[in-house]
Amino acid sequence: MNSEFSFIILTFNEEMHLPRLLHSIAGLNAETFVVDSGSTDSTLDIAAEHSATVVYNQFINHPKQWDFALKNLPVKTPWVICLDADQIVTPELYKLLENFRDTDHQYIDGFYFNRKNYFKGKWLRFGGYYPFYLLKMVRYGVGYSDTNENMDHRLVVPGRTEIWKNGHLIEENLKENSVRFWIDKHNKYSDLVAIEEVERMQNIRSQTIQPRFWGSPDERTAWFKYRWWKMPRYVRPMLYFIYRVIFKLGILDGRRGMIFHFLQAYWFRLIVDIKIDELLKKQKDE
Repeated sequence: MNSEFSFIILTFNEEMHLPRLLHSIAGLNAETFVVDSGSTDSTLDIAAEHSATVVYNQFINHPKQWDFALKNLPVKTPWVICLDADQIVTPELYKLLENFRDTDHQYIDGFYFNRKNYFKGKWLRFGGYYPFYLLKMVRYGVGYSDTNENMDHRLVVPGRTEIWKNGHLIEENLKENSVRFWIDKHNKYSDLVAIEEVERMQNIRSQTIQPRFWGSPDERTAWFKYRWWKMPRYVRPMLYFIYRVIFKLGILDGRRGMIFHFLQAYWFRLIVDIKIDELLKKQKDE
């Protein structure tokens, strides 16, 4: 059994995705934990076939689910790798993990993996979507989930991090090939984001990560988020869409890429702004 790291995977009805992920990490011989939130398909059978330890926890949101996982699983290794079921470890990343030794990284608390995101079979190479670094490997007992976020799930570590630029995660949610699924999913997400932003306006919620433009990938994201919250609603979705398509060359992602950038950069964020106004009006009327 791998003594360096364990895997944690979140699932809910992931029979379409889980076999791909488990197959991509099978040879690493690492203990694998599946935190499930009530799957009714064959997800649990697939996990059992691959000797994964399955734990149930009711889903509230992704940050709280990761918080539960990092605090309640019987992890015995110094490192954990936290993955979503629709992700796949590429051979390049597999090789980095295969050669990983904790003794070589005593002063590091976390590793960023470089993500390749796919939409309807298309790699989103432009629009600010590549390179895109995710903190996915953290020192166990040191890394934690940022529960100050309602939707965006990110891990946090207090110490130094490294970026593996060439070790990729492939992320492709095949369910999102149906635009109805994508819209339904992001309609639910927009509720979470709108609530979060209203709470930030009212100083109920704050940023965990220090915003720094020249900092780590997550610190840079925090810097952009802080400025996003200061921008006028209804204007910012169009500005962001133009930024993604023109300045970040999203137009080069072709037809499928443009569909994604429109939905994700403009439509989703416009819905959030509308729901923010609805929440503020409701609070005012109460």
